[in-house]
Amino acid sequence: MTAFIWLILIILAAWVNHIQRQSQIDNIRSQVTLVNSRIISMYENNNDPRAFFDFVRQYYIQNPLYDEIRLTIYYNGEIIYEIGEPIDAPDSPEARASGLIPAEQMKDTREERRRVNFFYDEMESPDHRIQVYCIIPFSADILEATRASKSLFLFVLMIAIVATVFSNVMARRLAKNIEALRDFARSASVDPNFIPSSDFSNDEFGEIARDIVNFHNTRTQNIRKLKREHEVAIHALEEKTHLKRELTNNLSHELKTPVGVIKGYLDTIRDHPEMDPDALKHFLNKMSQHVDRLVQFLEDLSSINRLEYGSQMINTEPVDFHEIAFQSVSDLETSGIMGQMEINYDIPTTCRVIGNESLLSGMIANLAKNAAAYSKGTECNLVLVDEDAETFTFEFYDNGMGVKEESIPHLFERFFREDTGRSRKKGGTGLGLCIVQNTVEALGGTIEAYNRKEGGLAFRFTLRKPKNRN
Repeated sequence: MTAFIWLILIILAAWVNHIQRQSQIDNIRSQVTLVNSRIISMYENNNDPRAFFDFVRQYYIQNPLYDEIRLTIYYNGEIIYEIGEPIDAPDSPEARASGLIPAEQMKDTREERRRVNFFYDEMESPDHRIQVYCIIPFSADILEATRASKSLFLFVLMIAIVATVFSNVMARRLAKNIEALRDFARSASVDPNFIPSSDFSNDEFGEIARDIVNFHNTRTQNIRKLKREHEVAIHALEEKTHLKRELTNNLSHELKTPVGVIKGYLDTIRDHPEMDPDALKHFLNKMSQHVDRLVQFLEDLSSINRLEYGSQMINTEPVDFHEIAFQSVSDLETSGIMGQMEINYDIPTTCRVIGNESLLSGMIANLAKNAAAYSKGTECNLVLVDEDAETFTFEFYDNGMGVKEESIPHLFERFFREDTGRSRKKGGTGLGLCIVQNTVEALGGTIEAYNRKEGGLAFRFTLRKPKNRN
């Protein structure tokens, strides 16, 4: 850029100097030509030229450019007026030569300067009586007048320096942006996770660079997001496959045991038709228990599927949770499922929640059955512990032995049993707490389990309040 600017300015300065120099030369020659034509004109008009001659002499003497001029006027072959050394008519061919010579070839002596004339001019009247000859010899003043202007070159030099400084400043700004963009490109090509800074100048190039960087950052973040989403999707698919495989294995295991027992009893009865009536009755009772277990298992499995995959189709409405708790506790006590365990509740009569009566009754029944079967406690309670503008918070707890801390995160998993052998003896399907969790979540609430400091296992869950209608 600097070299280009200097080249343009040098060419411009040379051209301007040539124009200025040529203009000065033309001006000097036009002055002489004007004088000669004026003399011929005065002769043609029969005017006395002596006064004009005196003016010309005075003008030439005062102007240092013409102080060595030679002007000779012939009338019918005789000299009638002259300035400087007379000019032969016609002069030698050397006298007619005109042009500029280099300064180093110019001598100070008059003799040397006469060898090459700066300008030669001759004019003749129409009647051929008057001839005017004029020669301007080369002189130091003429050479100086037609030399390049120092002020012009100083001005051009100043502009060149200013342009150089300006171009370097601009080049540095551009170079800074280009270097930053180059470093960004190198770093981004090596490290895909590279997040560059936007340290660019506040100009159009810097704005373009920042746009490129922002595009890179946005693209990188989108790639990361897509990668994370892909990993999550893969993990979810693997988890789903694992759960499906585990569910299949559990279903096979849970079904195989009662079916195997029933088949064993049936084979025994078939192979011993003479079996004692008491033994036959005992076998039939055992078969009936396992059939009931299968029926309960299938009902629980159906409930889970309905809650997980058809929760949006569950009909919900404002229900009286106090009435549901009262009816559920009464049914549990009457059925004898609780055994020696006492069940209590403390729910305000004004407690209304968004829910489904059958689902909430089943949830309370599953919590109570779980406590009666595994807690080894003497009582369990359902109480309201807190509320806010949108939800009620309830707690169901027992005074039993609780569970191991490492088992708490798995309590709501399908077929989870802390003590597998003991659980199966009690006839549990391993789906009760899973149904409880799915019920609460299907109704828009949350549930968690923890061991109480006082002893026993507690389940804290929330249910939504009905919206007030004005």
